[in-house]
Amino acid sequence: MQSSVTTQFDKKNVVILGIGITGLSCARFLHRYQVPFAVNDSRTMPISPGDFKHQFADNTLVLGKWDHSLISKADVLIVSPGIDLADPQIKAALPTNCDIIGDIELFCRLSSTPVIAVTGSNGKSTVVSMLNHVGNALDYKVQLGGNIGLPVLDQIEQPADFIVLELSSFQLETVRSMSALSATVLNLSDDHLDRHKTIENYGQIKQRIYHQCQNAIYNRDDIATLPYQQYRDSTAFSFGSEQPQVGQFGIANIADESQLMFGNKALIAMKDLPLQGIHNALNYLAVLALGHGAGWNLDTMLASLKTFKGLAHRCEVIETSDGIRWVNDSKATNVGATIAAIEGLAPTLGTNKLILIAGGDGKGADFSPLMPALTVQVDYLITLGKDGDQIANLRLPNQIEKTRRVDSLVDAVQCARMQANSGDMVLLSPACASLDMFANYVERGVVFIKSVLLPKECD
Repeated sequence: MQSSVTTQFDKKNVVILGIGITGLSCARFLHRYQVPFAVNDSRTMPISPGDFKHQFADNTLVLGKWDHSLISKADVLIVSPGIDLADPQIKAALPTNCDIIGDIELFCRLSSTPVIAVTGSNGKSTVVSMLNHVGNALDYKVQLGGNIGLPVLDQIEQPADFIVLELSSFQLETVRSMSALSATVLNLSDDHLDRHKTIENYGQIKQRIYHQCQNAIYNRDDIATLPYQQYRDSTAFSFGSEQPQVGQFGIANIADESQLMFGNKALIAMKDLPLQGIHNALNYLAVLALGHGAGWNLDTMLASLKTFKGLAHRCEVIETSDGIRWVNDSKATNVGATIAAIEGLAPTLGTNKLILIAGGDGKGADFSPLMPALTVQVDYLITLGKDGDQIANLRLPNQIEKTRRVDSLVDAVQCARMQANSGDMVLLSPACASLDMFANYVERGVVFIKSVLLPKECD
């Protein structure tokens, strides 16, 4: 590793942009291999200068602005995912011959660990966590990284059979050297348009994952995930919600039971899996397809999927004694995720009501695709946050009496409790980011859970 790192950075002026979690992991990695570097962050105090000096000796730290002189002299610019290179102050300083990379790109250049890569607007964390669970059940040593878990450079020296990468569009902007065994774009819906501007540009960035894999796996239910013609050098196969053709994954009804299928072979009944709803069935199929593309044993994968219980804040059922089905889907930070949750869970309710809590910071998204679900499947709508009114305005005039605007999540829970009866479902699935009201989606989910479990505090 030492010689590879030395070759990568020999006599190079290296600058890290951003000193958050990713930037710190890059700094630790470079310092460990005695590569000199500078760090620049526009925030005034993302790290204590004293702590930085203690950890990184004589390396340079510039805070409070984007430093034109520092950036313009960089031979290698390691950019944290949250940094937008289109920022005018950064863009004006970028040298024409600079090697612009992120931590994922650096990992891919230096590591020989086989990669399974996952991107998409929704379901990424669930799918990669399932893959990690399944891989370990097959007795492989599997690492989990990218947009989840430990930063990849903190794991690079650890021996592993596979690394499963969850990749955001921000990370894919700077990845060029990945050679994944299998990779997928799970789905595509409006997200991060405040940065990417158009859904077309967002989709093009996501599609880059196909150019860097051996097996490109797409979602037949979402045409936007079909690999562009220029990315079809790899073998392509798919998953979807209907009967699959030979060599593809899908769903079929056999003897009145919905079964996950591989071609004409029934794999497992959906009722025998712990996570319900069509959106979770598609997640299971994506995992099976990705693992199959990586050479994993299908039968062992199926057995291990039965023991995966899901992730916090992702259609997480809250156990209560009131007979109401409270579901925390705080991770639904965009429209597509909320549509998936509603369409996956509403069919399980029969004649019982679905009460939806939604709203927050929409990040410039178009909420109109929510309208069919809101008007047909949602019995009562509670909205809050910066863009809550935009969501409420999608309801029909005759549904106004069953639509309520509140000021806080605690108020939303209290309102939902007044509307819900035993057997009804209250679903927090915001279709929005949380930053207008909370530190992140995790805090939003925790507040929701506490409000549900401690109703007396809401009086």
